[in-house]
Amino acid sequence: MTLETWLAFLVAAFLISFSPGPGAISCMAAGLRFGLPRALWNLVGLVLGIMFVLVVVATGLGALLATSAGAFTLVKWLGVAYLAYLGIVTWRVPAHAVDPAADAASLHGSPRKLVAHGFLVNATNPKGIVFMLAVLPQFIDLARPQAIQYVICAATLVSTDLIAMTGYTAFAAKALRLMRKPSQMKLMNRALGGVLMAMSALLATFKRAA
Repeated sequence: MTLETWLAFLVAAFLISFSPGPGAISCMAAGLRFGLPRALWNLVGLVLGIMFVLVVVATGLGALLATSAGAFTLVKWLGVAYLAYLGIVTWRVPAHAVDPAADAASLHGSPRKLVAHGFLVNATNPKGIVFMLAVLPQFIDLARPQAIQYVICAATLVSTDLIAMTGYTAFAAKALRLMRKPSQMKLMNRALGGVLMAMSALLATFKRAA
């Protein structure tokens, strides 16, 4: 992979990472509910999900997903169901006044659960896998060793996603400090929950390329 090719991929990676999607909404929901330090566990899960997708694409399993109606449908509806579940849970989170000085340990949501949530958001998104399958190979030089090129692309994408998702999480955590009334928290929870459910419905309309 030449420097010019890597720079082009870097630009593409930033565009992919900063584009609004389930990952960004997941980060904002976690940042709003748990604050920045704890919500970073959700980010760990999102990164693991990205790595999973990259492995799927690099090993050729992405091509199977793109061409197999059964495999595509299974993963698609898992993603639809999970986003809908997250939306409902976020919508129904009890509204309470926020105390910015409260001990983070008092907030619900273990690191293990947050990592699992983040992972499932990215790993069960067939649209993301198909998109990665279409974009990533364009930056791989087949005349050179491919493994190191995939490692470079993975490191680049993880780095840009960490920057973008940390930004989304920090933004929501900052907003958390401004939420002093239960009515404000209720409105924000329902807004984020509604967006997640809307994304679930949108994913349900996504079709496998012919």
